[in-house]
Amino acid sequence: MVERRAEHAVKFFYSHLFWHNPGVRELFPASFEDMERQRDRLFAALTHVIAHLENESLVPYLRDLGRDHRKFMAGPEHYTAVGSSLLAALAETSGDAWTPQVEKAWTEAYQVIADAMMGGAATSEDPPWWDAEVVRHLQYGEDIGVLTLRPLVPFPYRPGQYTSVSSERVPTTWRTYSIGNAPRPDGTVDLHVSRIERGRLSGSLVRETQPGDMLRLAAAGGQLTFRREDRPVSFIAAGTGWAPIRAMLEELAEHPPDQDVRLFAVARDAAHLYDRPLIDEYAAAFGWLSVTYITPAPGRHRNQATDRLATALCNRGLWPDQDVYLSGPPLFINETAYLLEELGAPPSRIFHDSVPAGGKGHGTEHGRRPLGFGEWFLNRPSPHWHDPSRRAPKD
Repeated sequence: MVERRAEHAVKFFYSHLFWHNPGVRELFPASFEDMERQRDRLFAALTHVIAHLENESLVPYLRDLGRDHRKFMAGPEHYTAVGSSLLAALAETSGDAWTPQVEKAWTEAYQVIADAMMGGAATSEDPPWWDAEVVRHLQYGEDIGVLTLRPLVPFPYRPGQYTSVSSERVPTTWRTYSIGNAPRPDGTVDLHVSRIERGRLSGSLVRETQPGDMLRLAAAGGQLTFRREDRPVSFIAAGTGWAPIRAMLEELAEHPPDQDVRLFAVARDAAHLYDRPLIDEYAAAFGWLSVTYITPAPGRHRNQATDRLATALCNRGLWPDQDVYLSGPPLFINETAYLLEELGAPPSRIFHDSVPAGGKGHGTEHGRRPLGFGEWFLNRPSPHWHDPSRRAPKD
C-alpha cells in the first residue's frame, strides 16, 4: 500500500522529520535536486530492508549501513527521530490499514534496523571518513574525469570496491564512485567520475576540482572483488563501470590467473573509451587476456552499443563455464545479467554490486553509479518511484 503512494510517503517523512527536529535539516543536502535523490535512496533502502527481513544477509547489510552513516554524524538521537517520523509517514500513507497490529510490527521492525545500524557504528574501528588530497586531475571530454587522491592516512580497500565521496564545494552531499586501481605503494587511489545532468557533485568533481583540493572518503564497500577459482573469466564493463574492472585487471597483472580472461569494453562511442591505450597495452602484454570493444557503428545511435554487445555475447560460447563480472549503470547490469542467464551462465557466477542504498555508487547520483553522458549508451531509466498505476489492483 505504501509503495503505491511512495512519493507522498517519503515527502511526508522528511516534512515531519524537519518540522519536529529542525536541527537535523543541516545534515541533509541543501538543493532541491539533491533532496529528490535523497528521497529516492531512502525508499530504495526501506524497500530493500523490508524485502529481506527474513534473510540472513540483512544484519550484515544493516551493520555496514550503520558504519557508513557515521560520515553523516548520525547518533542515537537521530535514529530515534527518524523512527518517529517514519512511523508517522507510514500511518499517514496507510490510512485505515494502519491498525495497532501493523503499528506494532513496524515499530519492532524499525527497532531491529536501528539496533543493527547503531551496533555496526559502535563496533567499527575505522574513522568516519578519510581526508584525501587531490594530486592529479585528468579530464576526458566534457563529462569524464579521473581524480588521483592521496589519503592523509592509509585507506584500506580491495580492487573492485567503491567509496563514498564528499567535497566542501558541495557540502553535506555524498556520492559513490568506484576505485579505479589496485592498491599502490604510495597509497594513492583513482576515482573515475562521469558527470550527470544536474549532478552538483559529479559536475564539481569533473569540471571544478583541482590538485590541492581536499575530499572526504568513506569506508570502502562492495563485493565486486576477484574470486580466484579454477574457471575462465569474463569482464563486462560499460562507461566508467570500467573503473573496478581496471582495478581487478591491475591485480591480475601482478598475480596472473591460471585461466583465460575475456574483457568486453562498452561505450556510447569510440571517443568515450577513454582508457583504451591502457587496455591495448594490457592485451599486448598478457597472453591470458583477450579484448572486445563494443561501440555503435559510426553515425548510429548510442543505444546500438547494447545491441552489439548482445550479439557479441551470443557469439561467444562457454558461458556455463565462466565467472562473469559486470560493472556499469544499473539498467545495463540488469539487462546483461538476464541475457547471460539465458545463454547458460549460472546466476551464482555472475558477480556485480547491488545498488547501494546510500547512493552505490559505483560512481550514482541516482543509486549505485552516476549515469552520466560518458555512459549514456542506454536510455535513462525511469524514476525510482514505483508506478502507482502499475501497482494498482487489476479489475
